[in-house]
Amino acid sequence: MDLTNLNKDRSKSRRKSSIDLSTMVYGKVPPQAKDLEEAVLGAIMLEKSAFDTVVEILKPECFYADGHQRIYRAMQGLQQTNQPIDILTVVEELRRREELDMVGGPYYVTKLTNAVISSANIEAHSRIILQKFIQRELIRISGEIISDSYEDSTDVFDLLDDAESKLFEITNNHLRKNFDSIDTVLVKTVARIEDMRHRNEDITGVPSGFPSLDRITYGWQNTDLIILAARPSVGKTAFALNLARHACLHPTKPTAVAFFSLEMSAGQLVQRILSAESEIWLEKIARGKLSDAEVVQLYQKGINKLAKAPMYIDDTAALNIFELRAKCRRLKNKHNI
Repeated sequence: MDLTNLNKDRSKSRRKSSIDLSTMVYGKVPPQAKDLEEAVLGAIMLEKSAFDTVVEILKPECFYADGHQRIYRAMQGLQQTNQPIDILTVVEELRRREELDMVGGPYYVTKLTNAVISSANIEAHSRIILQKFIQRELIRISGEIISDSYEDSTDVFDLLDDAESKLFEITNNHLRKNFDSIDTVLVKTVARIEDMRHRNEDITGVPSGFPSLDRITYGWQNTDLIILAARPSVGKTAFALNLARHACLHPTKPTAVAFFSLEMSAGQLVQRILSAESEIWLEKIARGKLSDAEVVQLYQKGINKLAKAPMYIDDTAALNIFELRAKCRRLKNKHNI
């Protein structure tokens, strides 16, 4: 008996059963808003400025009907070549692309404008279309996850990372932040300046614990990417750990910290922090050679403080970039790091 072919047959059987199962569970019409799709496309052809509003919200794939996707792509083509978007130009562009019959001919394109009274609500209509598209994407991704979960050859951690990546992609691609007007940014900036002016400190970000460094950076700022590089065995880990320690143990504004270590274990890192906080030699802590007085000192200055610190350590060896990204997303969602 050929075991390889037998396993393949079983794999196909599982995949088929999973698809049948998802069909039974999701045996409904996918979320859609065809009438709103028609209204949005019609409004674009009637109102000159409507496309500028819609293009910031919708991509062609957001439309459920294939014909509507083709019409919207034709509109995008006209806009990119600085041509007006109206019934005649859209029909001509579809004819040039040999897609006019696929969308229902000139009659259907003209019909889209008949039910449109005004483009006043085009932004609200576009956002509803986007919501329906996101619902369909979630259903599609869920089906793929179900199907992949039946595959014995699929690594479960790869499956988890793939699921998170797909969900994050939806958020990143379709729930992006919009433009801020200068007056809105100005109000926030002035409020921050006023807040800093009334403080008795020069640090506007997260303190590093090194005054000379803070005088240059004003503390670690939001959105900053800081790269620490040096030759081997010169104290990069110790320095980075000190930065993390000062951030999460700051007396007035402790900041949550995530620390990924590919070489040292979490226990070794904590021993280093305890040594720095309690002012006891690391060798004594590591070997447990502490006097009664040093034990009291270790608890009072180190353990009691560190137990309340918002610090999260991951010492997974050979951590790849996909796992790192997934863990960072979870930490951000759960602990707002």
